[in-house]
Amino acid sequence: MVNVKNFKVINNDALKDWAEEIFKRNSFNMINVSSKKDTFRRALASGQIFVGKEVFDLIKNKKMPKGDPLSLAEVSAILGVKKTSEIIPLCHPLPIDHTATKLVMHEDDNSIEVFCVVSAVSKTGVEMEAIMGVNSALITIYDLSKIINPHLTIGNIKLLIKEGGKNGLWKNPGGLPSFLKDFF
Repeated sequence: MVNVKNFKVINNDALKDWAEEIFKRNSFNMINVSSKKDTFRRALASGQIFVGKEVFDLIKNKKMPKGDPLSLAEVSAILGVKKTSEIIPLCHPLPIDHTATKLVMHEDDNSIEVFCVVSAVSKTGVEMEAIMGVNSALITIYDLSKIINPHLTIGNIKLLIKEGGKNGLWKNPGGLPSFLKDFF
């Protein structure tokens, strides 16, 4: 039988987060979101790979030697989204509710633009997941294209939109692609 006389009543206001106290001298820490409420979060990111005319034409005509880079890039984007917290050390693992990827081929500059949207009901945003989805898709296209032309350029990776949490909707000040303007 437990003797309740030995228990000490502690005022919650006097308690310190012992883990925070012990580790606050550490130069790295995962942001504490335990007191935040779950809210709907969504983010859209984009990026681009410049593949050159030869690779662009092979992709367009579905004649790439290793298979279709666009189809595999879509699958890779999903995996990138799902594995974000395993790759970025201080990123929270999140319960992803939805992700989708759109790839747009631009014949004028022989590039492929990748768009990745991610949504979740969570305590923190999904921006890193959207950016990781874009990067994973771009690197997959690079990997499947380098056999033809290793002189490929990946760039212009950016967050376009984030919504949810205390700040609501944020749009990239550089503007949105025309096909998105009616959505946000």
